This record gives sequence, C-alpha cells and structure tokens, in this order.
Amino acid sequence: MSSIPFKDRNLLAVIGDEDSVTGLLLAGIGHVEHGKKNFLVVDSKTPIPIIEAAFEEYTTRKDIAILLINQHVAEKIRPTVDKYQQAFPALLEIPSKDHPYDPSKDSILKRVQKLFGD
Repeated sequence: MSSIPFKDRNLLAVIGDEDSVTGLLLAGIGHVEHGKKNFLVVDSKTPIPIIEAAFEEYTTRKDIAILLINQHVAEKIRPTVDKYQQAFPALLEIPSKDHPYDPSKDSILKRVQKLFGD
C-alpha cells in the first residue's frame, strides 16, 4: 500500500457529449480495462440514472485523477455534482461545442469564490 493515496491516480475520465468525448479520446485519454471505461457519451436520450451512476463510479475509482464533465451534463445531475467534496479525483466542468461555459453555474468556481469571500 502506498503512503501517497493519489500516487496511482493516472487517468482522466470524461462524461460529455459525443464531440467532447470523441475529441478527448482522440487526444489519448481513452482507457478500457476488464470492460470498464473511463468515458461516457451523453445524448438527449441518456437517462439521468446512467449519468449519475457513471459520475459515482468515476469519483470512487482509485485510478482516476481528474473527472471532466460537460457543464450542460453536470446541470442534469447538479445535486449530485454539488454534493461532491473530494479533492481526488478533481472535478472540472468544461464547455462543449454547443453549450458555452457559464461561470455562474460552476459549483467548483462558486466554492472558490466563497472561500475567498467574493
């Protein structure tokens, strides 16, 4: 057992629309081992429980360092995203091609602003 709990966290995970996930997979973040993937493609037909299950899986896996999630997808599971408080994996909300980034909806940015008294 390592004395550094984050030492083995070497993967990125992504939950997002097809364009975002495809771009990140082409950049080399894709990893499939024993049928477990580190990505989920979300479209308008993806049920909320599937998105929440992927979020829970990726935030509890010990090999994921950063979880990227499209902001518009995070909005679908906002209560779950807002409850997440762990340092690892780090959670980052990213824009997509069709949905620009809105800082007023980013729960991580809100926490940072609250910490600094803004």
